[in-house]
Amino acid sequence: MSGILFFKTKDRENIIDFYHNKIGMDIWLEKENCTVFRQGNLLLGFCMDNKIDNQGMISFFFQGKKGVNIIYDILKDCAVTKPQKNTVYQIYNFFAKDPEGRDIECFTFLDNKHSNLTGDEILLTRRSVRDFEHRMVGDKVLWQIFEECRYAPTSKNSQPYYYIVIKDRKRIELLASIREDSSAPIAQAPIAVAICSDPSISKRYVQDGCIAAYHFMLSTWYHNLGTCWIGGMDRDDVKEILNIPKEHYVVTVTPLGYPTSRPELRPRRLVEEFVKFLI
Repeated sequence: MSGILFFKTKDRENIIDFYHNKIGMDIWLEKENCTVFRQGNLLLGFCMDNKIDNQGMISFFFQGKKGVNIIYDILKDCAVTKPQKNTVYQIYNFFAKDPEGRDIECFTFLDNKHSNLTGDEILLTRRSVRDFEHRMVGDKVLWQIFEECRYAPTSKNSQPYYYIVIKDRKRIELLASIREDSSAPIAQAPIAVAICSDPSISKRYVQDGCIAAYHFMLSTWYHNLGTCWIGGMDRDDVKEILNIPKEHYVVTVTPLGYPTSRPELRPRRLVEEFVKFLI
């Protein structure tokens, strides 16, 4: 978050209905004559005035073609084009007008190279993925992820964790068969990654390794990649396949790739059910 884009409006009530109720933006801040909306990293402010600002274009990112089609159905009455693929910019988009005539674009990227997720969105939307596209994950993206993983917290900053990237199909198939159905998702992805920890470096190697694994999963989700925590992989046969020392700890071996779709959110407990305050 780095700033707010403000517009002058004559009809704040209709603006709130459009951007909050239809587009789905949160009301981030409300003052006597101004309302500031938030969607992801975008902050839009509308303040009452006797003039209207309607220059330029406001673009909104939505998740996949499905997300664009859903918002199109909501905005159909004010849309000026239908959703379509733009091969020049590799996006899927349509254009509309807000109640005061401002140009609106709703789009998604088609190449999955660009992430738009904020920190809270990463935490709220991450899912376990078991079905993946066949295309390979580029080394540039992998190194960006591992650079971010350098900052996973560890006991006394001991940093005992390490990652093994597996691209060899034979090894991937062997790992997928280790625990039958439980490890089968590994074979569905073009890459597998083992997250391990060295007990000679830290007494808290299990906790440090688990934190590093989840740090990795959050980073991959930010980069539009999916993972699935496969447990029970701290085994001699896994270590033999991957040439891991027997005394080292294998936290998980996760598939890694671009999801074919994003799984729906499964039911969650209410926050009141798992939080206690001792006063």
